[in-house]
Amino acid sequence: MNSIVLFNGYKALLFSLLVVFIACSQKKESPKSAERDFSIVNKLESYDIALERPQPGEWLFEHEESGQSFEQYIKSKPISPYGKRKNIYLLPIGSFSPEQERIILSTAEYLKIFFNLETIISPAVSEDVIPKTARRTRSEGYEQLLTSYILDEVAGKNIPPDAIVVMAITSKDLYPSDSWNFVFGQARLKKRVGVSSMFRYSDAPLDSSNFHICLERFIKTSSHEIGHMFSCQHCTHAVCVMNGSNSLYEADSRPNKIMFGLYEKTLLELGF
Repeated sequence: MNSIVLFNGYKALLFSLLVVFIACSQKKESPKSAERDFSIVNKLESYDIALERPQPGEWLFEHEESGQSFEQYIKSKPISPYGKRKNIYLLPIGSFSPEQERIILSTAEYLKIFFNLETIISPAVSEDVIPKTARRTRSEGYEQLLTSYILDEVAGKNIPPDAIVVMAITSKDLYPSDSWNFVFGQARLKKRVGVSSMFRYSDAPLDSSNFHICLERFIKTSSHEIGHMFSCQHCTHAVCVMNGSNSLYEADSRPNKIMFGLYEKTLLELGF
């Protein structure tokens, strides 16, 4: 495999994480059990939909990435739940409209199912914790927040003892450095922190007409960033929730789920 083909949507990501968590919890794994796990990966790989050649403007056209094999993922000693550290925490920053609060609640419910881990919403922290040096105002008049400050100084300093990862949530736009226009979200592969923004997911104030498209986009970004927090790099092989996205159009073309029936059949064949 040339990339993490296992992460090809809801069922594949959930199942692969469970495999990794079980493998990492076993201090001494027999060669037979390790071989069995890789045979499962190979079976799931047969359902991948290969990425087409990247076009100008798309993530892989602008960013050269080699991907990450399943073997490389295992050898990287990935972040995985153990002991008391087994809960996902969402950390809201700033204020949110009632509709945005519903997005957060629904996202927590989704992530609990997606990762099979308890997902807890922490009390919101004031946006005042982010200094002026970690903000900028675009020519269009809206404000952006610097992701590195949120990751290191806000989320990174608010990791509960029972948290495996913490993802900050904001309604403001994000930028990772002065040379970037924006990012939908960002995460650290080993520091167990990330941040996602819902700023770009609706063209108008949230209401019943655009709520579901905003939710679909936000849960996709959230599961993508938490995938990074579990040490997964971008998938460069298959159409996958872990694909990088350079635009909202490209992000919308990536799945956050797969054809469940195919995976359920495979899991049954494997005895799960």
